[in-house]
Amino acid sequence: MTHMKAGGLSMRNLFHTTAVLLALGYYTPAFAADDGCPRGTLDKKYCDRDGDLVADTPTGADDILDPKTLIFSYTPIEDPAMWQDVWARFLDHLKKTTGKNVTFFQVQNYSAQLEALRSGRLHIAGINAGSTPVAVNCAGFVPTVQLGTEQGPWGYTMEIIVPAKSAVKSVPDLKGKTIAFVSPTSATGFKAPTILLKNKFGMELDRDYKSRFTGKHETSIIGVANDDYEAAAVAGDLIKRISDRKVIDINSVKIIYESEPFPGTAFGITNRLAPTLAGKVREAFLTYDWANDPKLKRELPDVTRFVPTDYKAAFQMIRDIDTQSGVKYDCK
Repeated sequence: MTHMKAGGLSMRNLFHTTAVLLALGYYTPAFAADDGCPRGTLDKKYCDRDGDLVADTPTGADDILDPKTLIFSYTPIEDPAMWQDVWARFLDHLKKTTGKNVTFFQVQNYSAQLEALRSGRLHIAGINAGSTPVAVNCAGFVPTVQLGTEQGPWGYTMEIIVPAKSAVKSVPDLKGKTIAFVSPTSATGFKAPTILLKNKFGMELDRDYKSRFTGKHETSIIGVANDDYEAAAVAGDLIKRISDRKVIDINSVKIIYESEPFPGTAFGITNRLAPTLAGKVREAFLTYDWANDPKLKRELPDVTRFVPTDYKAAFQMIRDIDTQSGVKYDCK
């Protein structure tokens, strides 16, 4: 076998039907935005006076966080414990740059990560592209950098895959099938493919195909490789990555669709972090010597550095997908 290529839902409903962000409604921060402060689509607890679409630092001194130990987490993927080891060298650099102790927070799902960020228990995070607008609007996440190369920001494609032995040869063949998606907040794992199927191929969810949520891209890929799922929509860069670790045989899956590139993981901070400390965190990212980190180079071989990001510009594509999906950032 070969690894082949061939050519009005509200956020509140998403929370209740999938439980992806259910926990977010259980916490009310100590601070609240002033009456009448500009906020755009941000939750009412935040302000956006400079119009950059992310939450401003709170004005009340009691709401500013300057912890002795910084908590860092990376977007939940197949083995959080493994990624704690992968990020160890960077976390040492973060410790030296900020003068703070640093701890890795192992998150099993997006809900846990965003709940911790919203509550102020998580200070620095890598958030997958699809969840970044939700994290910004509902959890006070402030994107600072992206994964990048010498040419600029690094991105990845959305791919629809099927088992290599499947009779499915193209997207229209998925009619009547069940497609595995990651979660309702995932750009490549749900929002983009469902829009694509509808707009380009005239295929409606629940009318022309069924769906299921797996919670992780890796779970979807492994399920297709093992012939457990008829098809899946996933972030394409992960297929080779987990194949290189011998988790799957790359020849066990077949790609029937590949999109244009999406922005990669956004790394950033809670808006409540003390400005001086926030500046040191940004410095730690931008001064990190990626070339001398063999573990990160092994897991993210196409990435060579962190690059600054502008949420307003860089994640316009993801926000447009949300708009087309009918998503509203209703955080209650």
